[in-house]
Amino acid sequence: MVSHPLILAVGDSLVAGYGLAAADSFPMQLERRLRARHPAARVIGAGRSGDTAADVLRRLPSVLTALPARPDAAIVQVGPNDVLRQVPPAATRASLDTILVELRRCGVPVLLTTVAPPPILHARAGPYLHIHQEVAAAHGVATAPFFPPGVLGHPAMVLADRVHPNAHAIALVAEAMTPVVEEMLGLGRAG
Repeated sequence: MVSHPLILAVGDSLVAGYGLAAADSFPMQLERRLRARHPAARVIGAGRSGDTAADVLRRLPSVLTALPARPDAAIVQVGPNDVLRQVPPAATRASLDTILVELRRCGVPVLLTTVAPPPILHARAGPYLHIHQEVAAAHGVATAPFFPPGVLGHPAMVLADRVHPNAHAIALVAEAMTPVVEEMLGLGRAG
């Protein structure tokens, strides 16, 4: 069991907290939830709005070297911008694969999150739909949906841009993600 869990959350605007106060970002909301039972838990956010999988891969070495210690786990959330920019699916797959290889080389267990495309983007996202699951399976890495059911696309859960999640939506994400992270770290519900 990890006594002072350090979690790295790396990825795109969903991790960066686009349009939100820092305290409402996913890393900070997850940290608060974890600290309810694990007071020493820390979640370090390394999200950057607009990042594709290739961007996260390019940033990963500097992100890892800037950490105060080796993280006990990493949550990787990336992919929607690859779909929006129509990055070739093979390039997205290769970048995700290399991200997982690098984190494994550093001894960091990974939770790779997924985002189901909204109906309006489903056809455009078709070639990307199974990339995360396939890459995760190839590396023996856990996956989890970033958004719990009913959050993505709900009109009361987005910012004025009608795309990015609001603070309430991210609170639901953190609530759903907390037991997944606790299980991954062997913290259990009792703490």
